[in-house]
Amino acid sequence: MPDAEDLLTGLDPEQRDVARALRGPVSVIAGAGTGKTRAITHRIAYGVATGVYKPTEVLAVTFTRNAANQMRTRLRALGAEGVQANTFHAAALRQAQYFWPRVYGGEFPEVTASKFALVAEAGRRMGLRTDTALLRDLSAEIEWAKVSNIRPADYAAQAAPARREVADLDHTTVATLLTAYEDVKRDRGRIDMEDILLVTAAILADDERIAAQVRQQYRWFVVDEFQDVNPLQSTLLELWLGGRNDICVVGDPRQTIYSFAGASPEILRTFARRHEGAERHELVRNYRSTPQIVAAANAVFSRAPGANEGVRLQSQQEPGDPVAYVGYPDEPAEANAVASEIALLHRRGTPYKEMAILFRINAQSEAFEEALGEHGIPYVMRGGEGFFRRAEVRQAVALLRGAARAGEGGGQLVDEVRSVLSSMGHTDGPPAGAGAVRDRWESLHAIVSMATDLAESDPASDLTALVADLDRRAEQAHAPAADGVTLATLHSAKGLEWDAVFCVGMHEGMMPSVHADTPAAVEEERRLFYVGLTRARRDLTISWAVTRKRGGRGNRGPTRFLDTLLPANHGARQAANPPKQRKVARCRVCNIVLAVADRKAGRCADCPATYDEELYERLRTWRTEQATEQAKPAYVIFTDATLQSIAEIKPSDEAALATVPGIGPAKLEKYAESVLALVGKSGE
Repeated sequence: MPDAEDLLTGLDPEQRDVARALRGPVSVIAGAGTGKTRAITHRIAYGVATGVYKPTEVLAVTFTRNAANQMRTRLRALGAEGVQANTFHAAALRQAQYFWPRVYGGEFPEVTASKFALVAEAGRRMGLRTDTALLRDLSAEIEWAKVSNIRPADYAAQAAPARREVADLDHTTVATLLTAYEDVKRDRGRIDMEDILLVTAAILADDERIAAQVRQQYRWFVVDEFQDVNPLQSTLLELWLGGRNDICVVGDPRQTIYSFAGASPEILRTFARRHEGAERHELVRNYRSTPQIVAAANAVFSRAPGANEGVRLQSQQEPGDPVAYVGYPDEPAEANAVASEIALLHRRGTPYKEMAILFRINAQSEAFEEALGEHGIPYVMRGGEGFFRRAEVRQAVALLRGAARAGEGGGQLVDEVRSVLSSMGHTDGPPAGAGAVRDRWESLHAIVSMATDLAESDPASDLTALVADLDRRAEQAHAPAADGVTLATLHSAKGLEWDAVFCVGMHEGMMPSVHADTPAAVEEERRLFYVGLTRARRDLTISWAVTRKRGGRGNRGPTRFLDTLLPANHGARQAANPPKQRKVARCRVCNIVLAVADRKAGRCADCPATYDEELYERLRTWRTEQATEQAKPAYVIFTDATLQSIAEIKPSDEAALATVPGIGPAKLEKYAESVLALVGKSGE
């Protein structure tokens, strides 16, 4: 076993204070990137090494299996083997399975892995049609009600004040389904994950002998991510404690972002009131991010209500580049600029896997998937699927393709698309509330928007042209996952970090979300924004677009959460509100604003070409031949911009060709030999 004092070596002063605070109650307010796991594992190990703790009497609770596994690994390395580190559910399940035969007799019920089948059966009993998205939302609502200690009979009365919405269902209907779900579950002899906590809490509350046995087993408690504890978990924790106060909780009020799922920030806020004499320790030294990033994160809360609840971070890193705040004229411009910056960072040595694009909702990913694909940049989706791989998008494209082949249509393209998608239940207006149903609507609405853009750019476009455009987008968005840039929502990025982070789409109406219509909801959005900023180690870019589409008129401005960071005359604010007549396309040679007729060439008519025009024309001819042979639109082979880049760079081998934006591994394998042969001829 390591020497007790040696365990404190290497800890900073605040972490050392936490490690020495062995007897509870103790609350640790740990800012982002401050080494909280290091502090609490050393605290446990120090308690074991000094003889204060017996390893088997310590229960450390966290929220994910990965976090629990990591904690156990660290504790073993620190000589504290035997300490139990588990999730709430895993710890409760062990106790419930052990005591069930004594209390209820018989075998422990089967735990259902997914609520979907049971919820679907409950819906059928009610005559309610449920698709996958609605099943997901109803399952989430069941979980919220149960962890909030709300019975089905009380749901309708409590859902309205809590501003709960499930698609377009009224609260009474949802309450009836909750009751039907419990009936189905009972008929099938099943329990769900929330029942594990409920059963354990009921056993401990009803049987003092069992409660005494559990309390004799566990004397010392540590709870990580305490800001995410829900009322049911809090109830179970208090039953484990049984009036004792040897508990250490660790959390960050500024990272409370799961209230929609039942987490209650009040449980952390009121810890000291519920546990008299509680010590409070703060971890403020941020080891993750540069001073510039930390300053931006701190400023997000400088004028916020409850600004003193968290901690003001202090960066321990060397100074880096300033945080970039950029407003773009439209979303395609934003996506293309981000992809270009990622390509530049990669050329300068940042691995793709150390970069991330973070957005508020999954529907925002499509433009960035396409832009990354055009630049030949691999990416991975975290916590979701790529846009064109989503079930509803695949179904929609299949229906549109079928309609095009059947020769349906002949009217306005957008109306035809709306008609086809209406067979999937899509409506012009969004459903109430957030959730999977809203996500599905957003995905289908994005296809309607693409049709609108196509019709505006080419009024003669029909369903066949739209399907070809969707195929092009899907092909360009396809990229291998190895060493890829991460695309993720802000929620799914929590707990992760990258060298470079791009927080995109950060405009009013998206951040905060339009659903954030109360002060409390806006503050949760502020915390979500803060989580995104604090994921970055060295490079942080925050961007937004004035309007959705090219040439569109819009006045979207940056999120209000940047008000303390951007002065009124900041260039980013000016970029966000350009004069309506301003043309953003600029000549690649002289950088002046281009006339409309010159935009396709990318340069003024009287400026010299920066590429070999003869080679460019040969490449265009070859592309036309390929398109004819493969029965594909020419731009699916290579875009004009990609051909111009080839004609400018004149790559001599595959490695050089791979650096050209828009050429990924698949196209490299398919076309490299032909393209390099054409380039070689230009030098003859």
